Amino acid sequence: MKIIVCGAGAVGRSIVSYLTKGNNDITVIDNNPQRLDEISQEFEVLPILGSASYPSILEKAGAQKAQLLIAATNNDEVNLTACNVAHSLFEVQKKIARLNSSEFLNPLWANLYKDDHIPVDIIISPEEEIGKYIYNMLKIPGSMEVRNLLNNRLYLVAFKISAQSPFVQVPIMNLKQVDEDLDVEIVCIRRKNKVFIPYKGDIIEAKDEVYVLIPSEKINSTLAAFGAENSAIERLVVFGGNEISKCIARQCEQDDNIISCKIIEEEYAKANEVAKELNDTVVLQGQMMSDKILSEAGIYNADVSVAVTLKDEDNILSSLLARKCGVKNTLSLVNSPAYNNLIDIISENILVDRTSVTISKILHELRNKEIRRAYSLGRGFAELWEVQIAENSCLLGKNIKSLDLPASSKICAILRDENIIFPSETEEIKTNDTLLIYVFSESIKKVEKIFD
Repeated sequence: MKIIVCGAGAVGRSIVSYLTKGNNDITVIDNNPQRLDEISQEFEVLPILGSASYPSILEKAGAQKAQLLIAATNNDEVNLTACNVAHSLFEVQKKIARLNSSEFLNPLWANLYKDDHIPVDIIISPEEEIGKYIYNMLKIPGSMEVRNLLNNRLYLVAFKISAQSPFVQVPIMNLKQVDEDLDVEIVCIRRKNKVFIPYKGDIIEAKDEVYVLIPSEKINSTLAAFGAENSAIERLVVFGGNEISKCIARQCEQDDNIISCKIIEEEYAKANEVAKELNDTVVLQGQMMSDKILSEAGIYNADVSVAVTLKDEDNILSSLLARKCGVKNTLSLVNSPAYNNLIDIISENILVDRTSVTISKILHELRNKEIRRAYSLGRGFAELWEVQIAENSCLLGKNIKSLDLPASSKICAILRDENIIFPSETEEIKTNDTLLIYVFSESIKKVEKIFD
């Protein structure tokens, strides 16, 4: 697919890092030569220097042959103009715009984004998406990843198995013997940086990161059964004052269970701006590593810390410092895949991958048309697809085993007549089924062909 990405900043870079895994022809436009040099050295892309809103620059980028334009600069007006020019002059099929301003995101103006006004097919607000994602993780303390699936009927929750868990050294097939009320499907396990789909005879080991499908109404009881349940979050400290922290704080202000949310921001102007837009959140301006500031923020009594600055290193260091101060739950937002190899050093600190959260909003546009929703897992090691089976599908009546899925992929669940099924290989596919499919990154092209 011919794709143009406008913007080589943090958001554009995270999108490009994922797109380059597929068979895509990618051009990146930015008016900052240094950012272009950096992104073109790291990824196989064609860099174009200039403003993405200029017709001549889009023409130079090959917009006349592009199937998708992703306008992801840090300027809303430039992104909207780029989509308009791409549609009006070059007839680009799909246009995605990154918007941050609450004015442009206000549902009252939703009619603005139509072909006869401003032609935008999908609006993404990465900062808002990340803020909501982190808040959802906070609502399930101890979780390493949370995904809401199949119209809120099912959750994917990732968590680490403690040495005290009653399921340690228990084969997958015997889990119900330990807890007869258990109703889950283990999608995959990450063990010592290796990810695999477990067979029935595989055992669960301490320190495994397990990705488990859980019916919505059974989340708390399931985590308790695994020994992964933690105390509810009441006191929160956030490192970094920006759109992400504002989004988190707004949700916390509406949550009666959260007693306090405090944000630390080093720059005076940013701290002042954030403070003006929030009501009950305390914003502290000062050095994030300062003992005085940390003490004022209540770090020693905090249940969780969240680090969402623009720098990975600052986020990691802030979380490690918070853990040293006694904070049990720490989350760090990261952009670089280099941290995949530092899990043992980072210890219990939970990494939130910017790329994974951002790309999940638009992932279904990069896959075949039968995929209704798609989610990137972990730090991009796999995807989850929701696939709707049409009345004329060639898969009707076939059982799962006959589909010949790669060994690294599987159908994990089926939504059928409002019911959730964790299927066996003999389960037949029926009209209007929605399949939840786990696809390892290396198998994406092969699995796409099966459901095309």
